[in-house]
Amino acid sequence: MSQILYNDEDRKIMNAADNGRVTGGSRVEEIKKFVHSMGIKKIGIAHCVMFTKETQMLIDNLSNDFEVVSVGCKIGAIPATQMLGREANGISCNPAGQADFLSENKTELNISMGLCIGHDIIFNSKSKALTTTLLIKDRKHKHNTYKNFESDNA
Repeated sequence: MSQILYNDEDRKIMNAADNGRVTGGSRVEEIKKFVHSMGIKKIGIAHCVMFTKETQMLIDNLSNDFEVVSVGCKIGAIPATQMLGREANGISCNPAGQADFLSENKTELNISMGLCIGHDIIFNSKSKALTTTLLIKDRKHKHNTYKNFESDNA
């Protein structure tokens, strides 16, 4: 394995993450400490409209300390045929549009909240700001990450 070289920005991120770890703390608490340590003032939230209630709870939690901008997945929704490049019914979410919206609003850290698989990958790749995931979409396990690691037969 070749040696991986980390630059100063990588080290800044890792030190802020290390400083932000809260023993027994929640992911939201860790994100807040990380954001403070990085000197970030503006946070973006890209969310699935299915998680609007949870997104509002997060906004309420963060907005006393930070400027928060959120954007639902249906912003600039496009025909599914256009997104998939083949015949399909309905409209599609627009993860690239979410990333573009948050970039236009000059967010410094983006949080992904329940974006579908594929949509999250596109959002992350198009985001110009640092990006972290707070909530995954897992319909089978009611969005409980831990359940993904348990046997379905247990």
